[in-house]
Amino acid sequence: MNKAQATTRIQKRNVAIIAEAALEVFSSHGFRGATVDQIAKEAGLSKPNLLYYFPSKEAIHGHLLATLMDTWLDPLRDLDPEGEPLDEVLAYVHRKIEISRSQPRESRLFANEILQGAPRILPMLKGELKDLVDEKAEVIRGWMAAGRLAPADPHHLIFSIWSLTQHYADFDVQVRAVLGPGVADPLIDAESYLVTLFTRMLSPG
Repeated sequence: MNKAQATTRIQKRNVAIIAEAALEVFSSHGFRGATVDQIAKEAGLSKPNLLYYFPSKEAIHGHLLATLMDTWLDPLRDLDPEGEPLDEVLAYVHRKIEISRSQPRESRLFANEILQGAPRILPMLKGELKDLVDEKAEVIRGWMAAGRLAPADPHHLIFSIWSLTQHYADFDVQVRAVLGPGVADPLIDAESYLVTLFTRMLSPG
């Protein structure tokens, strides 16, 4: 391996280390509460070393959000217009629950950004996200018009899936406090409940 290849590998590793550290700090403290010093400490790097890769806190945050947007969009992209309508919607619910289970910090990072008015990702929300949601809403609307799903507003159906699944990541502390210490994984029962809810709501009469 030549020097350039080794350098590239080290750079990629350090960018990944910084991103992981920043995800922990931002999801715990929010954008305003996080500092470059905290991220550097979490990453086990000196502040000058971190700033070699990212010139500012804003740059690190932007990198995380851009990566996260793909994570957020992929489950909706997988909704197949040629599939069985109810199965496709329920599969989307399953995928969103799995993200809440496996990537709660990412969910909280995204929620914090939205609560601040989405100053760093608003163009993505108005562009790529809106285009995809509009596209899939038309697919769902077509299924409903054909009598393959019970009628509902497709956009608000998608919003409902977001809110009902992401709640378990964004409000994990509240959910566990209410359910008590005997519940190891609230999402097990939540998934069963949400599948029943959407099945009853969307099954054609």
